[in-house]
Amino acid sequence: MKLADGIRRVGFRKWYERELMQSHLQLVLTFLCAVGIFAAFEAFDRTAPLVDRLVDVVAVVVCSAVGAWALHRYLYLLNHAEAVANQADCPQCSAYARFTIVHEDSAASAVEVQCRKCEHRWSILE
Repeated sequence: MKLADGIRRVGFRKWYERELMQSHLQLVLTFLCAVGIFAAFEAFDRTAPLVDRLVDVVAVVVCSAVGAWALHRYLYLLNHAEAVANQADCPQCSAYARFTIVHEDSAASAVEVQCRKCEHRWSILE
């Protein structure tokens, strides 16, 4: 979901909260993948049939790939939410997250907002 659409639909504070929740769910997925990797290593036995060993190797590869993707997604979502939150202060009156969206510039990946308190306008970069 685009930044402007999310903020229009639920407001900035809820959008920020949801972004953080999504990012931390990715961190939980990363942890579960690590547990899966360790479980597959523990289950690996050289004396087991070839099919069982291949299943363990596939489990390690799949858990590693999903874990790496989830960790990347976690870091992206967390950094994106924090970068936007750092720009949510009105430069003029320092009101936090009290703005309305005036214009969305998709080409520049920016959202022009206006403070509800002092009516100052500034851009938030995505």
